[in-house]
Amino acid sequence: MTASASPELSTAFEEEGSPPPVAEDEGGDAPRTECTITADGSYAARLALDGDCWFPERWTLDGPEPYAVPLPSHQPEEPGTEVQPMGDGRVLIHRQTDGRHVFSLLYPTGPGTGELALGAVQCPQEGTRLRMLPPAPGGDKAYAVAVGRSSSTVWLVAGGAFGPEHVARIPGRCSGGVWLDREGRMLALDRESEGRTKAVVVDLERGGEVSPLLQIAADSDDRVLLADPDSGLLLIRSDAPSPGQERLGWGVLGSTLPVRFPECLRMPECVVTPFAIQPGQVLTPESCGVALRIDGPLAGWVAVWRPAERQLRHLAAPEGWLSGAGLWTREGVLQLPYSTEEVPCGVARVEAAGVRGAVDAGPGTAASGAESAASTGAETDPPGPVTPRPVPLQQAPLGGLVTK
Repeated sequence: MTASASPELSTAFEEEGSPPPVAEDEGGDAPRTECTITADGSYAARLALDGDCWFPERWTLDGPEPYAVPLPSHQPEEPGTEVQPMGDGRVLIHRQTDGRHVFSLLYPTGPGTGELALGAVQCPQEGTRLRMLPPAPGGDKAYAVAVGRSSSTVWLVAGGAFGPEHVARIPGRCSGGVWLDREGRMLALDRESEGRTKAVVVDLERGGEVSPLLQIAADSDDRVLLADPDSGLLLIRSDAPSPGQERLGWGVLGSTLPVRFPECLRMPECVVTPFAIQPGQVLTPESCGVALRIDGPLAGWVAVWRPAERQLRHLAAPEGWLSGAGLWTREGVLQLPYSTEEVPCGVARVEAAGVRGAVDAGPGTAASGAESAASTGAETDPPGPVTPRPVPLQQAPLGGLVTK
């Protein structure tokens, strides 16, 4: 691989342990596309649809009300084009043209869109796929990973001095991508090698040095889904407790306590995916709020869970939710971006930590609330204070890893 330089919310908590009623999507709303949010929650970006034409759109989330700025180029974008917000409000766009992966920064210029070309990455090996990694902490850099037949390459595609820069090569095919610190140095990837998938840590400031992170059992597939740098809380997926069946669990960086797989997160007929962790709980990872997207046979909804609790708190997703997108404030408010014909750019805010439910911040949508279900207490003794650091979790004993 080579680089070339050039340039209406229903947020009432239902009875704890029971999901809200769901219905099939009736359509008619604004398109529900993937939305990416900066690590600090200031900006978001997505591809929006105008008739049959896709165009990038930037959302500003840190003001009194969210608002969107369209960033159309001279021609419509392809549906699979990736966009990612930067910390300064510009939007990174990743386009594929003739086997080259081209990167540019978009920004508003009065009525038009300015574009700063950053360069391109070429992947000559057949079958190589390149995708953006989640927004890096700090917001001034962006990374992508190219996955080939036998190795993966991490590229710095924005924020470098001379266009895209090669920063790490990892033996094996890598998926996922989770930042473990606030400096954007320690990157967790799920590496497939010799028929097994194990999470590893890539140190981007030490020449891409790779070390093991998550190895629960020798013959298990262990993946990292989310991490909170403040508390060290990790959300993982592994088939260690039930060979052939993956379970959702949690652990803490730097802790010697076992990885745990709560029974309440086991929903055989649904896909449960964590998408946001409450920051700021430095010494109490078991108190962090975790937002989950639950996809059932007919539709999906949102749930909130904390490691210290035995059950989920189910919420109906806001109409037009940009599925899988959201973030927590340090005060325990869950924010879910949504887009409808009436409210093209809105954020539903849910007081998930309190006894009363929702307050909507999007213009034109009624607020609603209901009493939240009470916590039933901790599943196990909470972990003691830890200093978050990438210590391999295989050091934690496997015995007693399943909690009820």
